[in-house]
Amino acid sequence: MSYPLDQEQIHDAFLSACQAELEALKPGNVHIYGGGHDMEVEHFERAALAAAPHIAQQGVRVGRRIRGAVEASFAAAGCNTNLGIVLLCAPAAYAAGEAIPGQALPAKLATVLANLDAIDARETFAAIAHANPGGLGAAEKGDVRNTAEMTLREAMALAADRDRIAMAYVTDFADIFEFALPLLKRAREKAATPELAVSTLHIGLLAEFPDTHVARKYGHSAAAQLRDEARRIAALIDPVVTPDAVSLLGEFDASMKARGLNPGTTADFVVATLFIAGLIGEIRLGGSA
Repeated sequence: MSYPLDQEQIHDAFLSACQAELEALKPGNVHIYGGGHDMEVEHFERAALAAAPHIAQQGVRVGRRIRGAVEASFAAAGCNTNLGIVLLCAPAAYAAGEAIPGQALPAKLATVLANLDAIDARETFAAIAHANPGGLGAAEKGDVRNTAEMTLREAMALAADRDRIAMAYVTDFADIFEFALPLLKRAREKAATPELAVSTLHIGLLAEFPDTHVARKYGHSAAAQLRDEARRIAALIDPVVTPDAVSLLGEFDASMKARGLNPGTTADFVVATLFIAGLIGEIRLGGSA
């Protein structure tokens, strides 16, 4: 992939990633096979369309992209659908679209993350406060309601032990580059359809990392229990979700939704992984996953 990518390429890659995530059966989340948590696919589609121009807007700093995308998404959908997606995708979009040192996207992204500043932090804090995600709570330092001067990366470091998205900012997206992208590549090679590859990615992430959205709302024990359930499912579908295993995922989906468990952080990482796969050329930009 030759960088920088233009605004249209980044815009289309973002929309493609959002749509591909919705078209796969991802237990516990909203998808074309069923809504959940008082949301439907249409909420996420409207939010993605509203966010895409802000995510892809060249010449605009990361914090401003985040704030613009979140505010536009909330206005379009009427609820918080994609805060985590935006937080993960905005710096990756900036890295892919700006002429900065480093030929590979991981190096470019690491440079972007290292140079996030207090202005990016203030814009991002405003976006998070606007979205008011479930289980946000309060923190003594680095709270989104606190305007104390710190860089965005410093603020994310304070939350890294309790939020997987925050951790991504201080590990240069290690969860994606070291785990999720290789898993997606293997799944795409073996799965019968692109949608089943995405389902495999979702289960793999859920089995590897306790979902921090679930942890914020219901506690770490609930998140760990859900991870263990996902591990049992993953063992049954190894190496990929097959058409015959879809009913198993459907049962897991219904069980989670009946308990009010929404692994939203996992879904955010699915979208971000698909988006980055598009940016590095593993998935055709603007095309199907």
